[in-house]
Amino acid sequence: MQADRATDRTVLKITGSNRVDFLQGLITNDIKALGDGLLYAALLSPQGKYLFDFLLRAEADAILLDVKSDAAPALAGRLNMYKLRADVAIEATDLPVWLGTGEPPEGALGDPRHPALGWRYYGDLAATPAEIDRDAIRVEHVIPETGIELIHNESYILEMGFERLNGVSFRKGCYVGQEVTARMKHKTELRKGLARVEIDGDAAPGTPITRDGRPVGTLHTVSGNRAIAYLRFDQAGSDMQAGDATVVWDGTRPDG
Repeated sequence: MQADRATDRTVLKITGSNRVDFLQGLITNDIKALGDGLLYAALLSPQGKYLFDFLLRAEADAILLDVKSDAAPALAGRLNMYKLRADVAIEATDLPVWLGTGEPPEGALGDPRHPALGWRYYGDLAATPAEIDRDAIRVEHVIPETGIELIHNESYILEMGFERLNGVSFRKGCYVGQEVTARMKHKTELRKGLARVEIDGDAAPGTPITRDGRPVGTLHTVSGNRAIAYLRFDQAGSDMQAGDATVVWDGTRPDG
């Protein structure tokens, strides 16, 4: 069995008789569709901006929330702020999170964002390191990562591909930030978002992308000669620069 332990993930345990309705009124996805698998979702600000993203798993008497470790305390604090008098308790656990591709062990759950991300396993697991190049997978399929493409209180989830990544429901009831998200979905054409680009030269993540001297985006995750970039689609083209590197975009938008 080959898998990598995700040392940068923390699992929060949410218990209490109101846990389902509590989360349903807050997160971008439909918690009632959780079933036996994993659910990807985000918590937004009232202004519709991204705050946290996470994966959810149902247990008999709890919901497990798998989030980046450095975001876990702030997320737990935010959830506690919203719970008011609801019968809900939120606590951090030391449950291990394992990531793998290929044949999954019994009890593993597929990552709902994309099949290429493989499976996740929660608990103790006897495994040898898989040494999976997750940045290469994310770049290939334009999958954003917490704190890199997904920027706290700045990103909008539809520009980040959450519809394609099964992270938002447009059929559930209201949630925090829902009005802005719905308006972006139904009343506007996305003019900015993520795309895969090719790079000729060296450029670090976070480098501004320019065209004819004007800013048109930002370079994010880099893998080899390819990267995920956040672009202004109506201003981007095939002759862009990121520092001294040339950036080429073929016009493909992964989110249509």
